[in-house]
Order: sequence, then structure tokens, then C-alpha cells
Amino acid sequence: MKLRLFSATKPVIGMIHVGALPGTPAGRLPLAKIIDAAVREAKIYREAGLDGVALENMHDVPYLRGGVGPEIVSCMTVVAQAVKTEFRGVTGIQILAAANREAVAVALAASLDWVRVEGFAFVHVADEGLIDSCAAELLRYRRQIGAEKIQVWADIKKKHAAHALTADVSLGETAAAAEFMCADALIITGTATGKPPSRADLTEARAHSSLPIVIGSGVDAANIGQFLSAADGFIIGSSFKQDGRWDRPVDAARVRAFMKQARA
Repeated sequence: MKLRLFSATKPVIGMIHVGALPGTPAGRLPLAKIIDAAVREAKIYREAGLDGVALENMHDVPYLRGGVGPEIVSCMTVVAQAVKTEFRGVTGIQILAAANREAVAVALAASLDWVRVEGFAFVHVADEGLIDSCAAELLRYRRQIGAEKIQVWADIKKKHAAHALTADVSLGETAAAAEFMCADALIITGTATGKPPSRADLTEARAHSSLPIVIGSGVDAANIGQFLSAADGFIIGSSFKQDGRWDRPVDAARVRAFMKQARA
């Protein structure tokens, strides 16, 4: 199923892990430098021919649960605006952890195209605590603020989480529930950042849902070929970074090498 935001059949989306923001434990840099770093990475992705980019406040550890302060919302808005201007293409955002309403608000203000959402359908336990289902409230909020053009991409059985509470609900059933609850796309991951999903999970999701399927972790130049037939898009982070580590800057040479392999 094609992701309708993109002209490409199998879009590649590069991650921009925004530097630790003001007020967070690791926050040290002024906002201007954080913006400059994000814009540099957006330029690398644009020049390498990526189909999209996504922003995430992954350096803001430890994450708040289910919401963030106005300082994070305002900072992510100005960073997102700068990145969108530089990249000039499809741009998405996630605000950790499960700050989904805030992400929709930022996306509207910054003219972004989609949000990545945790806890859309069914509960799970993350290291931040219990993350509850948000679909009903989130989609009502999206309508309330006039942001219905912004797509919601839902993580299902997401990484860095325990799913014992829904052990009797399969990944396929979760995919079907996310579609029933009006998600625009599904994101499937491995167990952790940098870990790819299993082909079995992708096959199961496809069998239970007609939504586009995006792989959200672990895709690299070595395995992209085996996933091309199973997924409709790819969010790439770690393998685009120096030394393949998510917390390092984007490496232009690694990005170019990946795109060459993907096109081949």
C-alpha cells in the first residue's frame, strides 16, 4: 500500500535526533546551535535524495510520560520550521514520550505532514511507565485544531516496551485495531533502536491490515534488499549516523552509500 504523501513507491525517511532541549537533564546548547545542527542534517538528507525526514527529541532523556512542557513544544516548533524550510519536502515529527497531542500541535504550526504516535491502540509499559491508548482523544484534538491533513503513523507493539498486558492480543490484531481506529499508517520496529523487525511481524501486519507499513528501526545498507518487498517505507536513523550510532551526527558518506544501495 503506497504512502500517499510521497511520489516514491518505497520512500526513505531520514531521522534527525534533535539535540537535548533547554530544561532537559542533558540540555547544554543554546537553541540557535540546536537549530543549526538539525538544519545541517536536513541539508545532507536533501542533497542525498531522501524522500522525507523526521524529527525526534531523543536526546531529552529521561523522557516525560505522555506530555512535555511548553518549552519543549516551542523549541520543537522552531526547529521543525527550520528543518522543513531546508529540506523542502515531506517532514514528520515525534515528541517523546507519547506526547502525541503536542506533536500534532507542533506539526500544525510548522506545516509538517505526519506525526509518529506511541500508544495509539492498546496499552503498553515503557520505561517511562504505563502508556495508554490515545486514538480517540488524539483524533478529536486533531479535528478540533483543524489539523486533519496531518497523518498519524502508529507504532504497534513498539520497541523499548513490554507488552505482557496485551500478550493475548497478537501483532496482527493490533494492526487491525489501529486501522479500525483510523491510523494512516503502521510503524513496525525491532525490540530496540537499531534492531530490525522480523519478516514474520511484517507479514502478519500485512495480513491483518490494508494500511501502509513503515519499518521504524534497524534497516541498513546490508538488509534493505530483504525488506523492500515487505514494507512500504523506511525510517532510517542509526545506520545514517557516524559509526552507526543514533546519538552521533548524520554521516553524509553513509547516507550516500545507503541510497546508492537502496536504488540498486
